[in-house]
Amino acid sequence: MAQRTEKEETEFKVVPETITLCVNNCGVTGNPATNNMCQKCFNATTATTSSSSAAGITTPLNFSAGGGDKSPRSTSSRSPDQAATVSDRSPVPTAKREVNRCSGCRRKVGLTGFRCRCGELFCAEHRYSDRHDCSYDYKAAGREAIARENPVVKAAKIVRV
Repeated sequence: MAQRTEKEETEFKVVPETITLCVNNCGVTGNPATNNMCQKCFNATTATTSSSSAAGITTPLNFSAGGGDKSPRSTSSRSPDQAATVSDRSPVPTAKREVNRCSGCRRKVGLTGFRCRCGELFCAEHRYSDRHDCSYDYKAAGREAIARENPVVKAAKIVRV
């Protein structure tokens, strides 16, 4: 049992038949899960697409055919032109955080706010429709729901002979 035959040993080795290089020609092997790109190119592509969709600006990607950085930990091997492109990028503008306030008393509600059917946000005191000036017509909505759920059923007329 301790010795295996040559057939058994080669049976467990999984060797890909073809090695696909990165689509951006950086010299590193690509992965089909990342659209045949290496991890560095894939991260750069996803970072630029997310920033361009947020900012509305498209920036072209420049990949060298030299191979780039082989290990993500070595930052000292960057050339000056690569360091300049990294520092020239502006940070993505962050969205201003909206403060949730009650529409009735303007009190901060945070996570405990209640959305009314009229679309406004209210605190616990003003959440009911009789406590604020609600513009939602509950009677009409109830009538429409009943009419939708209970269609009118008419029987066919009987022809007498």
